[in-house]
Amino acid sequence: MAVKTINTELLQKMFLAGAANLEAKKEFINELNVFPVPDGDTGTNMTLTILSAAKEVTALDHPDMKTLAKAISSGSLRGARGNSGVILSQLLRGFTKVVKEQKEIDVTVLAAACIRAKETAYKAVMKPKEGTILTVAKGIAEKAAEMELETDDLEVFIPAVIEYAEEVLAKTPEMLPVLKEAGVVDSGGQGLVVVLRGMYDALTGKVTEFDISEPKADISEKTQAKGAAIDNVDIKFGYCTEFIIMLDKEFNEKTEQEFKAFLSSIGDSIVCVALDDIVKVHVHTNHPGQAFEKALEYGQLTKMKVDNMREEHNQKVVEQAEVQAAVASEAQKKNGKPIASNQPKKDFGFVTIAAGEGLAEIFKGLGVDSVIEGGQTMNPSTEDILNAADSVNADVVFVLPNNKNIILAAQQAASIVEGKKIVVIPTKTIPQGITAMINFEATRSAKENEDAMVESLSTVATGQLTYAVRDTSIDGKEIKNGDIMGLGDSGLLAVGKDIDSTLIEMLDEMMKENDEAELISVYYGEDVTEEDAEAVVAKIEEKYPDTDVELQPGGQPIYYYLVSVE
Repeated sequence: MAVKTINTELLQKMFLAGAANLEAKKEFINELNVFPVPDGDTGTNMTLTILSAAKEVTALDHPDMKTLAKAISSGSLRGARGNSGVILSQLLRGFTKVVKEQKEIDVTVLAAACIRAKETAYKAVMKPKEGTILTVAKGIAEKAAEMELETDDLEVFIPAVIEYAEEVLAKTPEMLPVLKEAGVVDSGGQGLVVVLRGMYDALTGKVTEFDISEPKADISEKTQAKGAAIDNVDIKFGYCTEFIIMLDKEFNEKTEQEFKAFLSSIGDSIVCVALDDIVKVHVHTNHPGQAFEKALEYGQLTKMKVDNMREEHNQKVVEQAEVQAAVASEAQKKNGKPIASNQPKKDFGFVTIAAGEGLAEIFKGLGVDSVIEGGQTMNPSTEDILNAADSVNADVVFVLPNNKNIILAAQQAASIVEGKKIVVIPTKTIPQGITAMINFEATRSAKENEDAMVESLSTVATGQLTYAVRDTSIDGKEIKNGDIMGLGDSGLLAVGKDIDSTLIEMLDEMMKENDEAELISVYYGEDVTEEDAEAVVAKIEEKYPDTDVELQPGGQPIYYYLVSVE
């Protein structure tokens, strides 16, 4: 018997089954990561992302389609971790935008939802790369559009789409040489297929019961955000003004910049986020009417709200101590220690991501307000980054991800933050983050600092020493399980059996490309003793007598040493 439509109840079951299937196969997906280092986390990141949404979906009792769609979109958006998790959240966001207005989903709606999902995900990535989860999503959209013309039976439509997705997935090694060399398909694409398989099993009744485990605790629970007090200062712009523009004319990048410039001329604390046919606006100003009048040039206004911040200030000051006590009490329950409070208001604040007490102390010494414990194997979610930014009492908060797999989550946080501005400095390594902080100057504007910090990233080269967790071949080098590997900014630099010799080999390769380097910084990890670190640094000083060498305790997991050359 043909299945023509999916109602809300069935979609809810299908989504939860897809999440459960991904959770069950996350370790298999982790193992598909190209580099055989002990940080294979694509499966984990995608699972935590979808489980964040599944938690909200599970809590719904007989929802309508709009409520279900919101839970899927919002839950995945805020729970997104890593590049693969962020892209998955954008796929779900695009999908739900189409289905949310429907009472039931047929092949026409489903095809449109698949196309919208692909478009939304591609739009979210600055430089889309083929051979990834995006390519699989594009294949799904293409096949869905084709099958819409051939059948109205979902039990014919969906298997055909999944089969084609698997065909595209199988071709990803031909699109990305690094996948071919490692002998694996794209891990993110595999995760997406796993979700679809789980959903289809629920549709056909193959799976009727599934367990959705609680997502692991947010990284933010390990490193509690610091509470921000309300300053007893003069409020320059007295009215917190919020509204949504329902666009009836084009609102492109140029228009958006012009509108933001106008808002800047009448206020501060500006947030302007364009999402398809709406624009969400937040501004502190003394002239809300001017903001409304300007916005009316682009469309109708809705959800308008104006709050007198001066009037509210006194009441908030009275309530602040009570609120902080409650927050501190909760933090004590979770951590066994209170969190800091009464932060003074400032123009700029800083959030960074790092794992290791030594690295955290280095960043705090450079002026970082909140250090989120994370990095490899522990990619913080969009929500974690938002919470950390909210804890900093500043109008502009710079976020330094220090990991290429966290940048998208940080950028996603910047797009949805309210009440302040997040500026993401796309640091891919700890040394880049340190260099960026060193190049910050309080006398410069936010834009001037952003430009200077980003520019500084090209002045530092990073090496990371870790161990292999499986046999593979990368950049023509054969790697065996347990080998020591030195990874540089552009790939594999050294492979060996001994930590010290492989470290020096890695450094030699780094110095070849930086022959005028003046400083080598070495950060030793939690598995290296201070004595061993001092011994290998002595060898480095002997080999490079004209270059300053600094040794710092990083305390980082996974990586024996982090090295920077600049």
